[in-house]
Amino acid sequence: MKSKEEKTNAIRSLEQKKLQFQVHDYSQSDALSGLEVADYLGENPDRVFKTLVTVGRSAAHYVFLVPVSRELDLKKAAKAVNEKSIEMIKAKDLLPLTGYVHGGCSPVGMKKFFPTVIDASAEAFGEIFFSGGKIGLQIEMRLSELQKIIAFRLADISSKGSAAPLP
Repeated sequence: MKSKEEKTNAIRSLEQKKLQFQVHDYSQSDALSGLEVADYLGENPDRVFKTLVTVGRSAAHYVFLVPVSRELDLKKAAKAVNEKSIEMIKAKDLLPLTGYVHGGCSPVGMKKFFPTVIDASAEAFGEIFFSGGKIGLQIEMRLSELQKIIAFRLADISSKGSAAPLP
């Protein structure tokens, strides 16, 4: 990616590894929900993933990527990481833990690596979208390329959300 924009930790990390990816910038628009981001990009919302950070009963942290059209199923997610239960971390804890803000959290370039699980539905697509490390930035990349920079596993961790459909 060649850009005049300020590079995020995620983009610097991907470039350093010489991985193939595309950046999509929508920072000129207002704050958007995940479904609105998919709509803005003209993409299937099942291909656009949100990054969610959780904490298990063991106090270990985990990262989950699920389509913006779906919700993280906490029971399925806990099972996927062998925890009795997990819960979302508090928004105020996200920046100190990951280096990213709510709405701009990328699974790439966090301060520390956390076990990562991506919803198995990602396998249906050549590439998926996920946050580029700041609000208004998405990275489009193949799972095979993503696997070169972060270890992750695929599992059924989502359920149909109650998100309102776009008009």
